[in-house]
Amino acid sequence: MTHSLTFPEFSHFPVMLDEVVKICTPEKGGIFLDCTFGGGNYSRKLLKFSKTKVIALDRDSFIKNISKNLEKKYPKRFFFYQKKFSELNKVVKDKLVDAAIFDLGLSSIQLNNLKRGFSFKSKEELDMKMGLSIMSAADVINNSSESQLKSIIKILGEEKEASKISRNIIKARSEKKITKVNQLVKIIEKSKTKNFKNKINPCTKTFQALRIFVNKEITELITGIISAARVLKPGGKLLVLSFHSIEDKIVKYYFRNFSLNKSKPSRYFPNIDLNSAELFKEYRNQVIRPSKKELNQNPPSRSAKLRFAIRSSNEFIYPSDLTKKFHKYIELENANI
Repeated sequence: MTHSLTFPEFSHFPVMLDEVVKICTPEKGGIFLDCTFGGGNYSRKLLKFSKTKVIALDRDSFIKNISKNLEKKYPKRFFFYQKKFSELNKVVKDKLVDAAIFDLGLSSIQLNNLKRGFSFKSKEELDMKMGLSIMSAADVINNSSESQLKSIIKILGEEKEASKISRNIIKARSEKKITKVNQLVKIIEKSKTKNFKNKINPCTKTFQALRIFVNKEITELITGIISAARVLKPGGKLLVLSFHSIEDKIVKYYFRNFSLNKSKPSRYFPNIDLNSAELFKEYRNQVIRPSKKELNQNPPSRSAKLRFAIRSSNEFIYPSDLTKKFHKYIELENANI
């Protein structure tokens, strides 16, 4: 059954929409890659310019229904694919793209659907699958060893009390299988040291860690931004909106270390062909944050950081140093449980 899905246009706030569109310069026309279609707001705004085409991706099958409205309205200018970032090069193979947009993290559409298991408020199944994922959060919670759980929560969630939380999860699941969100919430709240000054929900970091692990978000991000550089035209722009420090650290490293003005190699590392790794023009390390007006309208945007880089005319060379730099995240996400 197809739902009437015009509502996500109103329930989902696109973060820094005006800033993203301004950087993309759609008034000049071109082909744009919306790698996280979500509620479709970036795509919709870009398509208002008559000389644009948009190729949109989203791994979420629920989102596919939303895309049908734009497919009907712009049959020759809008194309949607239910794909992950790692499948980007199956959709676009040539250097055709004028700008690629990655809006990372969780959309309000996913968060507000309590059956998906992303929200602390849910009493539904502990799912957290964004789409095209193999395992659920319940699978991770009930099948991981204590050391695996600790690593997931500590590394992907940057949670200082990971040891206590993982230990209490193991204890609780030995008595009863953990399948519901509210079961996990109680365990985390019991495990966390009370801090009345901290306004962040005590479950935030553990839920972030599980969601990242279930959907292999770090692996997908690294693969996606590398694939985007492969299909951008010289002068094409790669824009990434990140929402937590791991994402931003990866994007910042990628743009800084594979640009024309990157740092010279250290004498402690092997010398490399500087030209081969210069995928982007000079990177200014500029971070764009939401305006005060946007923060008032959409408080969850407070953690958002927008960075962008411009593709150089150099031939694409796979930036293997990026995967080496962040190998601990990739190895953790792809470990068997």
